Amino acid sequence: MKKILIPIFILFFISAIKAQTLYDINTIQDIKIEFTQSNWDYILDTAAAGKDEYVMAKYVIINGVVFDSVGVKYKGNSTYKPNQAKNPLHIELDTWKNQDYEGYTDIKLSNVAFDPSFIREPLSYTILRQYMDAPQSNYANISINGALMGLYVSSESISKKFVKKYFGNNNNAFFKCNPSGGGMPGGMSRPSLEYLGMDSTKYFKAYELKTDYGWKDLVLLCNTLNNTPAQIESVLDVDRALWMLAFNNLFVNLDSYTGDFRQNYYLYKDDFGRFNPIVWDLNMSFGIFSFAGGSTQLSTTKSKQEMNHLLHINESGWPLIQKLLANPSYKRMYIAHLRTMLQENFSNGSYKTTAQEYHDLVTTSVQQDPKKFFSTQMFQNNLNADVNVGIFIAPGIFDLMDGRANYLSNLADFKAVPPTITDISHSTFISQGSKVHITANVSNANPGTVTFAFRYGTAGPFIKLKMEDDGQHNDGVEGDNIYGAEFDMDASLVQYYIYAENNSAGAFSPERAEHEFYTIYANINVIEKGEVVINELMSNNETTVTDPSGNYSDWIELYNNTDQTLSLKDAYLSDSYTEPLKWKFPDNTTIAPKGYLIVWASDTTQAGLNTNFKLSNNGEQLILSYENGFVTDSITFPSLKKDRSYARCPNGTGAFSKLDPTYSASNCASSTAGGLVLSDFSIYPNPASGRVHFRLTVNNHSDLRIKLTDMSGLTLWQLNGNDINNGLDISQQSPGLYFIELAQLSTGKTSIRKLLKL
Repeated sequence: MKKILIPIFILFFISAIKAQTLYDINTIQDIKIEFTQSNWDYILDTAAAGKDEYVMAKYVIINGVVFDSVGVKYKGNSTYKPNQAKNPLHIELDTWKNQDYEGYTDIKLSNVAFDPSFIREPLSYTILRQYMDAPQSNYANISINGALMGLYVSSESISKKFVKKYFGNNNNAFFKCNPSGGGMPGGMSRPSLEYLGMDSTKYFKAYELKTDYGWKDLVLLCNTLNNTPAQIESVLDVDRALWMLAFNNLFVNLDSYTGDFRQNYYLYKDDFGRFNPIVWDLNMSFGIFSFAGGSTQLSTTKSKQEMNHLLHINESGWPLIQKLLANPSYKRMYIAHLRTMLQENFSNGSYKTTAQEYHDLVTTSVQQDPKKFFSTQMFQNNLNADVNVGIFIAPGIFDLMDGRANYLSNLADFKAVPPTITDISHSTFISQGSKVHITANVSNANPGTVTFAFRYGTAGPFIKLKMEDDGQHNDGVEGDNIYGAEFDMDASLVQYYIYAENNSAGAFSPERAEHEFYTIYANINVIEKGEVVINELMSNNETTVTDPSGNYSDWIELYNNTDQTLSLKDAYLSDSYTEPLKWKFPDNTTIAPKGYLIVWASDTTQAGLNTNFKLSNNGEQLILSYENGFVTDSITFPSLKKDRSYARCPNGTGAFSKLDPTYSASNCASSTAGGLVLSDFSIYPNPASGRVHFRLTVNNHSDLRIKLTDMSGLTLWQLNGNDINNGLDISQQSPGLYFIELAQLSTGKTSIRKLLKL
């Protein structure tokens, strides 16, 4: 093991590595649905008109992978109509069977009923994910019973799996903020976050609870926002809310909280007591939806280009806007976020480049779509020209946004000069528990407004400290624009950003804070590449071995190639290269010399080492790494049949292949040496309750050893030489699965068999 000095000042980001395909924006997915019934459309309409239950598909094929007994139903409010040729779909792979595609079980498919360009939703999510956690989105060609239904937009479902992925837990209060009857004008309850009193039943029509409890939490949020907004940070992730509002406003996304219906978002309460808004349903972004609400009417493209960047700031029906932007600092942060989006997407024309790429990607599929709602010519025109889509006008995307960017850039709020934050630096040779001094050059800022915001680890609210230019905070000379602060390094890493403001504007560094941030790492010990490796895994364990709680969980076997006991302190396991820090080993975890360590991928908190993720039956990534980005080992494993493993041979160093499992033992169990086939070894009876016997092809029993081990690898009994002839009495062993290892002493070759004790 090597102690290395970690780079201690970096901008946090993770580069996406192309591995999973389901939401790869560069690939159009192929999904085939087969129903037993020829009148499947009528059956789906009937289900949608009733309890909205899933209809069983005979099978669904996703990019060549077949799933049987799959739930399918129509979804949507304004985009669904009975007997419509192309309706939006919801595919649920695990309605009746435990199955997934790359870890995903729910596939949401939009029929693109209002967007002639076909790019609004994927483009919007691509932009939004730069600034806050949001669904992935791309395209899929859908066929049903052999007939092409056309091109759909596929967007990641906001589900318990989604919030678990981004917030580390899915047991807290979770709401879908849409009226129960869908978005329709006139008199309906809106999920506006207005305070309606302590009676939670008054909120039922506007919000849909996705967990077993949470109404009191929602009432508290509404009460705090409306009546004690100075305390709002205790119950709301304010920065995430400001990013959402800024995005909705800049991209004229009015089918949202910013518009009349105040809908199409989710709220999830994290482990720190704060609700986190999550944007959903962007199919009418870029100005299609025109119901702004209140006294504002946006009936023309020009009116949308010139929409007030502070829309609803003085209207009580939008308290998330009114109350937050009434705070001068929050208002400056909001405008800073708008300014960042403007600079990053419009100043260099990057949004146009991305839009054109998506448009070119889907052109052939749109042309071949037999059930699209618009002509191919409308599709071609809508990048630049307005297209009539019934009660709405879909503005030409480039025309709308170029005009909007020009309009906003000429407003006083956007011409104001913000502070400049440069030359951020801090102490070097940082160890955990040490005091860290940090400085930054900040010009054009009001004294008392320069803030160092930090948090220990990778989640939770940021702690905010004032940075001072007084000559007493390691900041040099008083009044030289060098600001300083200090904090205790009480964790292996600290994430931070700096914010400053003047009377007119605010500025963040990095500009995408709090979604992005800088990171300081304490010096840590890491396990070098090759010392501990991913040695074997099983993603489809049905009968092979049970975990300490008696469940057939997925499992991962690590192997120590060295002659030293190694510590896994500060190491992480993950099933995604883009989220490498999913599960952290307990600090006291070690692995013995030439030893094995089993980790259960059960997505539970039960006994033993259990990760917060499962392994996909269809294959995915597995990575062993550290917070500093150092990767000790990583693999991409394929789809595995039940009770087959993916393992190295030779053990610890060899290439991977699909094998019979050798749980906590050498992977090269069946071998040949000098004409001797050790696999010609069997146990009888098996299962057994008393004495078991062995059939061997080897005459020289003195060269053999038989060992009985339990599932943890502990040796319980050993027989040598002619003692083997008498068999082994297992009557005193507890019921369960055991392993019998036959070893040839002269060659070191081994063969392993499973034994079930009744």
